[in-house]
Amino acid sequence: MTSFPLLPHTPEYKKAQRQYLKATKNRPPNIDQDWTPFRAAEKRFKARFPPPDLSHVLDLACLDPARDPEIELGRWKGSPTAVESVKISEGAYTIPQIPGLVILPSFISKQRQRDLAQWSLARHARQPNDTNLDVHYVLPEEGLWNSHMKAKDDPQHDIMVQPRASGSELPPLTDAGPRQLINNESGSPETFQTISTTPKPPQAPSPTVRPASVSSLVYKLRWANIGWFYHWGTKQYDFTKGRGVIDDELRSVCNDAVRSIDWTTVHGASDPSEWGTGGPEWETWEQTYEPDAGIVNFYQEKDTLMAHVDRSEICATSPLVSISLGNIAVFLIGGLTRDTEPIPIVLRSGDIIVMSGPACRRAYHGVPRILEGSLPSHLKTESLGDEALKKEWQPYEDYLCTTRININVRQVFPKGFNPYADSNYSAKVLKVKMENDSGVLVDLYVPRKCSATNRLITSKDHASVQISIADVDADGKALNTTTTFALCGQVRSQGEGDDSINRLATKAGLLRNVWSYQK
Repeated sequence: MTSFPLLPHTPEYKKAQRQYLKATKNRPPNIDQDWTPFRAAEKRFKARFPPPDLSHVLDLACLDPARDPEIELGRWKGSPTAVESVKISEGAYTIPQIPGLVILPSFISKQRQRDLAQWSLARHARQPNDTNLDVHYVLPEEGLWNSHMKAKDDPQHDIMVQPRASGSELPPLTDAGPRQLINNESGSPETFQTISTTPKPPQAPSPTVRPASVSSLVYKLRWANIGWFYHWGTKQYDFTKGRGVIDDELRSVCNDAVRSIDWTTVHGASDPSEWGTGGPEWETWEQTYEPDAGIVNFYQEKDTLMAHVDRSEICATSPLVSISLGNIAVFLIGGLTRDTEPIPIVLRSGDIIVMSGPACRRAYHGVPRILEGSLPSHLKTESLGDEALKKEWQPYEDYLCTTRININVRQVFPKGFNPYADSNYSAKVLKVKMENDSGVLVDLYVPRKCSATNRLITSKDHASVQISIADVDADGKALNTTTTFALCGQVRSQGEGDDSINRLATKAGLLRNVWSYQK
């Protein structure tokens, strides 16, 4: 385990100092002049040397004497007075600077923390729940963690997981250039139809990944989807896939957190007009809050989550419940732009934060640092008396020593909103199963004005087809470039002539002009 924070005059400190001086030797002196306040804060906490100063970071665990051993063991300590906080009830605090943010320190019991960690790895991070690795690897059906556990018992079970992409079938690599940021449309009842009909083609597997052992891939796991499926390419939910199951235990934790909060104290003084046409929904959250989407994030020590705003939910005010497990994180939350100086908060294992209301849910936030060596003792085998329990928990301790698990759950739709209430909805987002000439089921997604009636799709030697059609004119000609014809492989531009497109869309009517992923 890494011993942090570094202590002055130790060999580790001097080594880190040498590395820092070498890395910054040729750095321009004014490199930070264009940084926003949020970016500057991220840089401070990301820096490995000098170790971040936590004296100005809010650490509410310091108010609880029962957590003193945990704090001393981890050796990272903030301040309970670094930022103004208000105790609204036993174990619940608000931050006046961030209306709608509620912190519940040590809300989850030690046993429940262990249960949630086991659930995250063994039962949730597997099909049918998408993970970051599924698009690139053919993962074991039993789940990555469960295969890893078998390999722990017998190294012969540490199988090599094969990539989905085959180098011989892929086009030559091209320079992708700088990473493109996606500015997705904010979710709301008014934008729901646009979001739900936006084409969401499947991501192509990386052609550069190589076979990897189960045990090595476990540490490359970064997220697992919860509930409604999130499409990372558009940063929107793909409602055509339906909603995944929410675990009963997780649902219980989220409901317990939301119902434990006195929402009148949190939002009672807010302006009702800020809550939109639905009015101040906080008044009924105790009865109406229903978690139905989210993600499990798996952070390794050097991982970060940069400043962002959650804009995908149709409801932009309902509580987002965020659960911390494992190593400590520094959490930053600011305002509606990155120009607002963010507030830094220490989040320890068992802590919950709840982001709610129009201001907090649209605030920039992120996690610039996982604090090394901060795994609490109750997540180690030394805290377990039974030898059988110690043996069972040992692999989890080994993993959590360098990991933070963050489970965050939200409610996608506002109270009373029914996405299927529109009588034309089936024509706007219609998923039709059709059998082509090879007996392969085809997913045909037809938005807005188009109809799927009498559309015959053929794919010949292809395994699957996904099609999305945009608006068309009276002659059946596409009016814009949102039409998508998705297969595995290289993207071809719309209108580019190719006999294979005709083969793939024989008798397809409106599908003559498409974007094609050409095999």
